[in-house]
Amino acid sequence: MAKPDPLSSGGGAPRESRDSSASSLFYTTAGTDRALGPPPWWRHRRNHFIAGALAAAIAVAVLVGAVLHVAGTAGSVDRSRLTIATVERGTFVSDVAADGQIVAAVSPTLYASATGTVTLKVHAGDAVHKGDVLAVLDSPDLTASLSQEEAQLESLRLDWQSAQLSAQSKLTQLQELYKQAQVDQTTAQRDFDRSRAAYKLGSYTELQMLQAQDALEKAQFALAQAKLNYDLQPKQNRFDIDSKRALLDRQQYVVADLRRQVDALKIRSPVDGRVGDVQVADKATVAKDTALLTVVDLSALEVEIKVPESQARDLASGMMADLEGDGQHWNGSVSAVSPEVVDGEVVARVRFTGDKPQGLRQNQRMSVRILIDRRTNVLMVDRGTFMDQGGGGFIYVVKGNIAERQPVRLGAASIQKVEILDGLSVGDQVVVSGADAFNGADRVIIAH
Repeated sequence: MAKPDPLSSGGGAPRESRDSSASSLFYTTAGTDRALGPPPWWRHRRNHFIAGALAAAIAVAVLVGAVLHVAGTAGSVDRSRLTIATVERGTFVSDVAADGQIVAAVSPTLYASATGTVTLKVHAGDAVHKGDVLAVLDSPDLTASLSQEEAQLESLRLDWQSAQLSAQSKLTQLQELYKQAQVDQTTAQRDFDRSRAAYKLGSYTELQMLQAQDALEKAQFALAQAKLNYDLQPKQNRFDIDSKRALLDRQQYVVADLRRQVDALKIRSPVDGRVGDVQVADKATVAKDTALLTVVDLSALEVEIKVPESQARDLASGMMADLEGDGQHWNGSVSAVSPEVVDGEVVARVRFTGDKPQGLRQNQRMSVRILIDRRTNVLMVDRGTFMDQGGGGFIYVVKGNIAERQPVRLGAASIQKVEILDGLSVGDQVVVSGADAFNGADRVIIAH
């Protein structure tokens, strides 16, 4: 038997009363609700758009990564920043270029030959000729020494002349003694012959004959001695005379040297030219070997240049050279190369050949180009900064819009060209300048 609903039982309140009571106890959104239309069409496809954008970004990243991988670098370089040259084969002229200045090949500096007071006869810039007196030194000590030695020379000359006269006199005396001994020997011989004949006839005794024989022997001895003295005297005379002559000659050398020193007190120009620097004041007292002045020979000019040590090793005397200055051109040749390296440079001199140039001045600047070698059928490329990168051991070869790093071996270098020994071929396009922006990458994109 079903239980009766308490709410519907007769003793309860009616349903309407219960609903009214419930609404007064609970709050609802019935007053704010409104009807919505259908959603937009793109809202259903929003996820598809987001997925597509992500896929496109990934594809671009993959493409850029592939390009950068091929290029070997994280960037590119504009072509306008690069200098690109073509490898060619032709006549290679190896030369060295340098700036130099004109110097006098002959510019002697004159020095004081003795201590004394100097009197100048010229001024700086004066034109002089060879042999002209430029200055005079006054040296009393040297002049007095010359006078003393000249007196000693005259004394020795008299001694030498006296020795000659004495030798002649001694020789004459010995000649007379020799002739006298000959006469005595002849007389003694006659007496002996006569005494021997008389002794045989009985007119002389034996004693008388022996006395005559003794006298003959003495005369013969005296003759032999006189002859010996006479023969030896010329040698003795020559010895005495030569001794005196040696002393005289020695003194003559002393006097000649002093005369040379006194004559050197007159400072003369050794060349034709002009007076350069005057390094002392007039009437100044100077010591021996003090620099007085310089004479510049303007007829013998050369160009002095400084060449880097790496290029100087190929220089040698006699190499041909071209010289330019003030819009003029001259031919020359290398006259000297210094064996010393100073601050990484070697000093060389170039001499003008042919006619003497006119109108040149000392210390004037000139451009010099020295021809070292000339060869045909040589692989070469324009010279550029690539020679200084990595010691010139690599170069960038341009292939389309990509520059690839490639090993290369270089040879001789000139002002405009560089010899290629290995690593390139005729027609290759290479970056000769501006590759420092590549930062050593293996591949670089070249942007237009």
